[in-house]
Amino acid sequence: MHPDQLRTRMATGEPLYLLDVREADEVAEWAFPGAVNVPLSELGNRTDELPVDRPIVVVCHAGVRSAAAADALHRAGWPAENLTGGVMAWLATGDR
Repeated sequence: MHPDQLRTRMATGEPLYLLDVREADEVAEWAFPGAVNVPLSELGNRTDELPVDRPIVVVCHAGVRSAAAADALHRAGWPAENLTGGVMAWLATGDR
């Protein structure tokens, strides 16, 4: 999904689960607002922490890792979507 689509969904109060799959040092530089950080390298062992009752929006730095994670989660039955362009697109298209 495009960052503007995510902003719209967030503004309407849709119950989204924002999953940031960046590593801790990346998150320390800038934390995605409201996101839960589970690094991609740990995601396979931490899927029990993910909700099944609301959409999961997966984010990373540029959208590559999050696309792979969202695809894998979707194939495994989670309602997961990727934030196209990741944090870089989010910051380039609106508020920080």
